[in-house]
Amino acid sequence: MPLDLVQTLGDLVSIPSVNPMGRPVKGPEFFEYRVTEYLQRLFDRLGLAWQRQTIEPQRDNIVARLDGEVPAADGGPLVLLEAHQDTVPVDGMTIEPWTPVVRDGRLYGRGSCDIKGGMTAMLGALARLAKERPRGMPTVLMACTVNEEHGYSGAADLARLWPPESRSIAPRKPDVAIIAEPTNLQVVIAHKGAVRWRCHTHGRAAHSSQPHLGDNAVYKMARVLAALEACAAQVGRAVPRHRLCGEATLSVGTISGGLSVNTVPDRCMIEIDRRLLPGEQAMDGYRQVVEFVRAYPGIDFEVEHEEPYLKGVPLGDEQNGALADRLVNVVRELYGACDKVGVPYGTDASKIALAGIPAVVFGPGSIDQAHTADEWLSLDELAKASEAIYQFIRRG
Repeated sequence: MPLDLVQTLGDLVSIPSVNPMGRPVKGPEFFEYRVTEYLQRLFDRLGLAWQRQTIEPQRDNIVARLDGEVPAADGGPLVLLEAHQDTVPVDGMTIEPWTPVVRDGRLYGRGSCDIKGGMTAMLGALARLAKERPRGMPTVLMACTVNEEHGYSGAADLARLWPPESRSIAPRKPDVAIIAEPTNLQVVIAHKGAVRWRCHTHGRAAHSSQPHLGDNAVYKMARVLAALEACAAQVGRAVPRHRLCGEATLSVGTISGGLSVNTVPDRCMIEIDRRLLPGEQAMDGYRQVVEFVRAYPGIDFEVEHEEPYLKGVPLGDEQNGALADRLVNVVRELYGACDKVGVPYGTDASKIALAGIPAVVFGPGSIDQAHTADEWLSLDELAKASEAIYQFIRRG
């Protein structure tokens, strides 16, 4: 059956699949389970075999298979298409997040750009292939994963499907993979990783009318923040710049502390994000920051650094060159311009690459529209991305 790309993208945007990002929140808008159910019904209509892979409660990967002319189990080629089901939260949005609106050639709504548009492009290509069954077509696995926005656990657990578990839908490890993200129809061959952790300072509570009887943890954290600001200014020089991804970076994203305004705070916590370049290891980046803070002038008190809760692996370009060249050639033939590029953000591609699968990132839209207050996607790019993916697979 043919797939209406605009209708499908609207359907997906209208189904909330918010990643709580580690927050203790509840409600029907959180987690991916309703999108998974939609995809399961769609795969049934397309006549495709599918398998769900539970990662956490209400969070299942779903993987569908379209068999090629020569089954992958018998030596035929096997291509993996992957897109994540979750979106970031909707706090601060200036449009209705789950009521898709088409205006001026764009579809507005949370997830339209990141990454339900890229998912829709892949689904459209898959539906066409299922209907037309072109000669020489490889077997295609379409994996829709969970928890990309806060941990990459869905993509990491895909590797449990190969070598095949009992009754696994994957006949073997894929030969190549295309990961959906908004890349403006460029082919991403390298990207940064990230290591994230919580940092604490401790003090002693007292009534604010007698602050000299307490020990203010927020004041201590202010000195830690000064150290981290200095570290951030130096980290780009301490690590050699990557030719595609630029410099390593450091950022503090959250801060919390204190019980009430009339109490001297006895604790303060921040979250730190250190972006890693291809070739860097997460714990090396973590230790670099911890040691810098420990040695910084004025830090004469204990600073507690938790073990990282995220170790996002960078994507290097050592093994994906041939795949990237094939996809670039298809896009150039169709639309005239396409390059191999690096990006500063992370994706599921690096987790797929860890399994020894050459992986690139490709999709419609710009990262500049992702996570924004009025998130949108160009419908022209949506159609172009779907055609490019279809042509790439059709040609084997």
